Amino acid sequence: MAIEKTIYVGPFIHCESLTELDIAVNGMIGVGEDGKIAFVLRDVEGRQIPAQAGWEQAKVVRTPEYGFFFPGFIDTHIHASQYPNAGVFGKSTLLDWLNTYTFPLESSFSDLEKAARIYNRVVARTLSHGTTMACYYATVHVPATNLLADVCQSKGQRAFVGRVCMDRMSPDYYRDESVESAVTATRQCIDHIRKIDPEFDLVTPIITPRFAPSCTDETLKALGDLHHETGVPCQTHVSENKAECQLVKDLFPHSLSYTHVYDEAGLLTPKTILAHAVHLTKDERALIKQRQAKISHCPASNTALTSGTAKVRTMLDEGLTVGLGTDVSGGYTSSLLAEAREAIFVSRHVAMTDGDDAKLSVEEALYLATRGGAKVVGLEDRIGGFEVGKDWDAQMVSLSNVGDAMHLDQEAGLVEVFGGESWDDKVAKWVYTGDDRNTQAVWVKGKLVHQRAGFKP
Repeated sequence: MAIEKTIYVGPFIHCESLTELDIAVNGMIGVGEDGKIAFVLRDVEGRQIPAQAGWEQAKVVRTPEYGFFFPGFIDTHIHASQYPNAGVFGKSTLLDWLNTYTFPLESSFSDLEKAARIYNRVVARTLSHGTTMACYYATVHVPATNLLADVCQSKGQRAFVGRVCMDRMSPDYYRDESVESAVTATRQCIDHIRKIDPEFDLVTPIITPRFAPSCTDETLKALGDLHHETGVPCQTHVSENKAECQLVKDLFPHSLSYTHVYDEAGLLTPKTILAHAVHLTKDERALIKQRQAKISHCPASNTALTSGTAKVRTMLDEGLTVGLGTDVSGGYTSSLLAEAREAIFVSRHVAMTDGDDAKLSVEEALYLATRGGAKVVGLEDRIGGFEVGKDWDAQMVSLSNVGDAMHLDQEAGLVEVFGGESWDDKVAKWVYTGDDRNTQAVWVKGKLVHQRAGFKP
């Protein structure tokens, strides 16, 4: 469907910096037929629409009362294949969780009918939460991984899609047979995405060694070579769990650290996304900064699997680039808004021992969910905020006006505005009590990709 010139009228909010929100109460944003922001106006209350020459026939979309436009969320770490297990982790920790819950589910994606049902669901669900960009881990199966790329393309979600590589420490029925098979299968997925999206405009392949313990030295090195040959990004896990960190020491005795394992394989670059990073040493953080690799903070998963509390304030103060990841299904939810909430609460637990400076604010959590994530995926020039020239990756948020109502409106969600709140208060209420019921509509590159029942664009 062709994109119409559209003028979006109403409050818009985005992160001006790590600590500051830019709140334009009477805003107007023009989006062209190319899906890019053509103009941004502020303080336009009472102005006649259209406010720009050449936009006389443009479509107009207005926010509801107590509504606002916000940049789309960027989920920098999510296992699409694990979505049916969201909320299912028992009392397990990382390594036994993989064997008990994860590998049996992922191995079943040889069934393409099952894969299609789950992948369509997870993409639809993340879009409903306002996630316009996701970094997906798939499975070892090439057809199912390619199917996930097709689903993202057809539903209009921006995505990195990676076929998982692992040739050890997984069941015999679910692993790569050799170094060559891991590389060949990864190439097939890269080639498929090149066919459906030659410029990687919406969907991008991403090289995905599961984590160092599941890959032999030879496989890591071969994937590092492929990373440099193709120039496509790379994603993996690092220092998530103490037992895992000890396992890496045992498996890679000649490496100085977990992070050095990836560096020695050529997998630590500006296009590398490292999930978790809970137990990094100071030297490892310095190496990550030197290589300009990026961090995906996954607080819900780190808590659920009792992996630890990542020191995000330390990472930010040291100049590392950090975004948020839901890490479904170690994480219980595919909502990045909930993940922002978890990031704030985890930082407060850190503050109980490290001091108040460790606390993340609402503004900082939203920055990680948008501009921070855009930097993690290397698309900060295209998404994450509302500047002229950026793609219109956005969500319309609506908060419930209580007014004089005496009865609850269950469909309106939990965020309730009583009338005396400042805009900062409204945003805080959204972060702490909001959910997908507040997300009225979602756009990617100017295309409407999700709308709640009753929304009329």
